[in-house]
Amino acid sequence: MAKKRRVPPQDAMFLWIETPETMMHVASLMPFTPPADAGPTYLRDILDEARHQPVLPPWNQKLTHPFLLRHPRQAWVEDENFDFDFHVRRSALASPGDERELGILVSRLHSHQLDFTRPPWELHVIEGLEGGRFALYTKVHHALVDGYSAVKLLGRSLSEDPESKGKFFFSLDPPKRSKPPKESASLVRAVAGTATGVAKGAIGAAGSAAGVAKAVIKLETSRGEDHKNLKGGWSAPDSIFNQRTSRTRRFATQQFATSRFKAVAQASGGTLNDVVMAVCGGGLRTYLDELGELPAKPLVAFVPVNIRDDGDEGGGNKVAVLMASMGTHVEDPVERLEAVIDSTSQAKSQMSGLGQLPALAYSGYLLAPSIAQTSAAIAGVKNPLPTTFNLVLSNVPGPKKTLWLHGSRLEAVYPVSIPAHGMALNITLETYAGTMNFGFIGDRDAVPHLQRLAVHTGEALTALEEGLGLPFGGDDTGSSDASDEPTQKARSGRSAATRAALDKPAKKAATKKAPAKKSAAKKALASKALAKRAPAKKTTS
Repeated sequence: MAKKRRVPPQDAMFLWIETPETMMHVASLMPFTPPADAGPTYLRDILDEARHQPVLPPWNQKLTHPFLLRHPRQAWVEDENFDFDFHVRRSALASPGDERELGILVSRLHSHQLDFTRPPWELHVIEGLEGGRFALYTKVHHALVDGYSAVKLLGRSLSEDPESKGKFFFSLDPPKRSKPPKESASLVRAVAGTATGVAKGAIGAAGSAAGVAKAVIKLETSRGEDHKNLKGGWSAPDSIFNQRTSRTRRFATQQFATSRFKAVAQASGGTLNDVVMAVCGGGLRTYLDELGELPAKPLVAFVPVNIRDDGDEGGGNKVAVLMASMGTHVEDPVERLEAVIDSTSQAKSQMSGLGQLPALAYSGYLLAPSIAQTSAAIAGVKNPLPTTFNLVLSNVPGPKKTLWLHGSRLEAVYPVSIPAHGMALNITLETYAGTMNFGFIGDRDAVPHLQRLAVHTGEALTALEEGLGLPFGGDDTGSSDASDEPTQKARSGRSAATRAALDKPAKKAATKKAPAKKSAAKKALASKALAKRAPAKKTTS
C-alpha cells in the first residue's frame, strides 16, 4: 500500500475553502522567445523528452478523499496511475496569436477547477503566439504548493545557461519541509482553520498567547490621531470588490522596470513595497472613480507576508498577514505614498518581535472579522459588520537573472492568483530579471473592464515619478495585456487618446500633480515616517 502523508492544517485550509466559485489554485503565465534555430518540432521534442523523466513528489500525489475535501484525515498518496498527458497539455492559438487572445485563453483556463481525483496541477503549453513565441501556463492547487514554493520550484526547472537542457519542475527532487515545534502544534492547527478557529487559537494557545496578546494590545492602544493609518480588522470601506464571486475570471498584466520603483523609493524614503502599494492605490483610485464607485475611506489591502526561516523552501504554507491602507482617498500621488508609508510602518511595528507561530496567530486575530464579510458575500447580502479588507496585494520575489528553457528566453513571469467571495480582486506581482510583473485577476462579473486597472496602474507610476521630480522611467522592458477585452497593450504613461480606445471610457479622476517645489518637504515627511518603522522579523510586505 502506498505511503500516505497527512495534509498539514495550514495546507488543508485551502481544501476547506474550495468551492466552484472560490477555487484555491494559483498559476503562473510565462511567455518565452524560442531560439532562432528552433524547428517545427521544437516543443514536441522537449515534451517527449520530459515524458520519459520520473514525476516526483509532490507532483505525483493525489488526495485520499477527493470527494470530501474537508475530511479530517485528509492525506496525500502516490497516484500509481499517473497520466502524463492529462497533466501536461498542448494548446494553440490561431497563429499569429496576440496578447488579447492569450488573455482570453488564460482567463478561461483559470476559471475551471482542478481534478482532485488526480494530483491537483496542470501545465499548459500554449503555441501560436506571434513571432513564433510560446507560453507556459502552470496551475497548482494552493494545498499542494504555496506561491512562494511554486516560484522556487519553477525557477529550478529553468537555467541561467541558454545551452542547458534541464528537467521540468515535476521531475526535480522536492525541497525539504521544515517542521513546526511540537509544543506549538495546537496553535498551528488553530491558525490554519477557519477564521473562528484562528482567532480562538490565537488567544488560547499555550506558550504563544502572551506574544499575541502583546501585539493585540499594541494594535488596540494605537488607535489615536498619530496612528490614523494603522489598519486592523473592521477598518475597510465597502467596495465593489467585496461581494459574491462567480465561476469565471478576468486577467490582465503589466510589466515595469524595477529601477523605476527603486528610484521612487529612494526619492521618497519608502520601501519598494510601499511604492508598489501606492502605485496600485493610484490605479485603483482612477479605476473606481471612472465607475462611480470610489469610497471616501481608503481601501485596505490584505498583504501576505512570508515568514519562513532562512533556507526553508518546503512546499507548505507559512504566511502571516498585514493590513495596510492603499491611500485611495488621497488625490496627490506623493501624499498618497506618504500615507501608505505611514500605514505599512505601523502595521509592521505590530508584528515586530513576534516569532513565527505567534505571527501566524496574530494574523488570525486580524482575519477573524472576515467571517461576516465572507458569509455575507456568499449569501449575496450586505455585510452586517464593517468590512475587514478590500483586496489582496502580494509581492513574490522571483529570479534575479534571465532564465532559459532549452534555449528559449523567459520574457516575464506573471502570477495568476485567487479571487474569492468577499475579495473579488487580487493583485500579485513577481520580480524577475530587473522587471516587476503584475498579474491582475478578478471575478468576471464583480470587476468589469479589468484591463483599465492595468492601464491606470501604469499611469499612477508615471504620476508619482513626475510628482517627485524624477525623469520618466521609459526603460520598461515590455508589458502585455492579458485581458479578454479588446484593448491596446497596457503600457505605463498611456495617453488619454489611447485610453479612449478602451470600450465605453468613463470620466477620469483628476490626479493632481505635486509641484516640484514641494518635493523636498514631502521627502522629509516620508523619511520621518520611515524612521519610525520598527523592524519586523523576516517580513516583506
